[in-house]
Order: sequence, then structure tokens, then C-alpha cells
Amino acid sequence: MKKIVVFIALIFAIAAKAQVVDSTAVVQDSLALQALDLEAEKEKIEKIEAQEKAQKKAEKEVAKAEKAQKKAEKAQKKAEKEIKKKEKLADAISSKKKSIAKEESKIDKLNVKIAKGRQKGKLSPDDINKMNIKIEKSKVKIAKEKEKLTKLVNKQ
Repeated sequence: MKKIVVFIALIFAIAAKAQVVDSTAVVQDSLALQALDLEAEKEKIEKIEAQEKAQKKAEKEVAKAEKAQKKAEKAQKKAEKEIKKKEKLADAISSKKKSIAKEESKIDKLNVKIAKGRQKGKLSPDDINKMNIKIEKSKVKIAKEKEKLTKLVNKQ
């Protein structure tokens, strides 16, 4: 009887061990599947991260290109502005020279008029004084214009 009890206990122990072995095999298989799934997920995540990194890098390059383009446009605008400034300065200089020449021709005309008037004797002393005043005003105007012209030339 003892032998039968021991035999039955042995059979239960073997069956329990077989179940444990079977259950550990099932658990190991499920763990292996989970490990494979985990590796696949890791690979997917790594691919996604690599794509995001490449996208960020591309965005940075685009931003750099845009920044460089803006800088080039700004430099071009600055150069155009400088050219306009030089043209304006050249126009101002030519205008001052023209104004000076005009005033000098006025003075010459008045001097000629005074000389002719004295020769013919048609000018009164009052008329001569008025013309001399006009000549003096023109000389002052010429002096001022020459000062402005020298300042403009110095700017150039």
C-alpha cells in the first residue's frame, strides 16, 4: 500500500512537473514572442526617430537657406540705396554748379549793362547803385552756394 501511495504521488509529481515544464515552455514562447514584438517596436521607433531627425535637419537647412537669401536681399537693397544716394549727391552737386554759373552770368550781364549805360550816359547814379546792390547780392549768393558745393564734394 505504501508503494501504491508513493507511486501515485510520483505520478502526480511527474504530471505536475510536466505541467510546470509545459507552462514554462509556454511562458518562454510567449516571452520570446514579446521580445520579438518589442524588437520590432524598437526598430519602428528608431526608424521614426531617424525620419524625424532627418526632417529637422532638412528644416534647419531650409531655414539657413532662407536666412542667407534674406541677408543677400538686404545687402542688395543696401547697395541700391547707396547708389541712389550717390546719384542724388551728384545731382545736388551739378545743381549747385549750375546755380553758381547762373548767378555769375547775372553779374556779368549787370556789369555789361552798367558799362554800356555809362558809355551812353543813360544811367542815373540811383540806377547804378541798384545794379551794384544786385551784383553784391549775387556775389553773396555765389559765396553761399560755393560753401554748400564744397560740403557736397567733401561728402562724395
